[in-house]
Amino acid sequence: MNFNNTQFQDVLLQGLKEWDLGEIAACLPAFTQFSQSVVETNRTLNLTRLVEPEEMAVKNFLDSLALLCLNWPDQLRCLDLGTGAGFPGVPLAICRPNWSIVLLDSLRKRLRFLEEALKSIGVQNCTTLHARAEDAGRDQGQRETYDLVMSRAVARLPILLELATPLVKVGGSFVAYKSNEGREELQEASLAAERLNVKVEQVFDFELPLGMGERTLLVFRKQAPTPRAYPRRAPLPNKQPIV
Repeated sequence: MNFNNTQFQDVLLQGLKEWDLGEIAACLPAFTQFSQSVVETNRTLNLTRLVEPEEMAVKNFLDSLALLCLNWPDQLRCLDLGTGAGFPGVPLAICRPNWSIVLLDSLRKRLRFLEEALKSIGVQNCTTLHARAEDAGRDQGQRETYDLVMSRAVARLPILLELATPLVKVGGSFVAYKSNEGREELQEASLAAERLNVKVEQVFDFELPLGMGERTLLVFRKQAPTPRAYPRRAPLPNKQPIV
């Protein structure tokens, strides 16, 4: 398909202005280049089902950038858990050069694509990590080392908390990108949050432009070290979630 750059940029810019993120407009060329890479590579490697310009702008880019509607320090060490096609990690890395972002995924082919795309765009604050979340969370080089871990469209919240929060340093944050059913998942995840020593700090509801859906960011603060038993080895977090 021929990707309409102008349509993509117009929709993305309008959404950024609506959210008072207009200063990110300087990143539009890099955003566009990355979106083109995703669409082109998607022909041979399953990255995303959202390849139309409007959907790419709203459901991939704006959804990822909604994190910036919240207050964050100028410098952060971050991890994008289950990055897939690079969302939310790559858009955030492009417009926050002082953040150090690691893209974690279990599929090496996806990470090779992301490495090539990042090099092409000239993004230097973003690297990749080939691992399962269950293994990364038990790796002493990764465990409890990140200021911010984020995850988008990976699993239900009780599972996500077990996979993500072992990677967060004490005092750091985990952000789960969720649909408008995120508040319901909070109740389901209450036991997991208690066992994993995290507490919900903020629930941020927002609407995507062009009527493309209601979304929620669930922000958790890590209050104490993760018990050594977590994360459990695969496939236990998925097959026997903490509920």
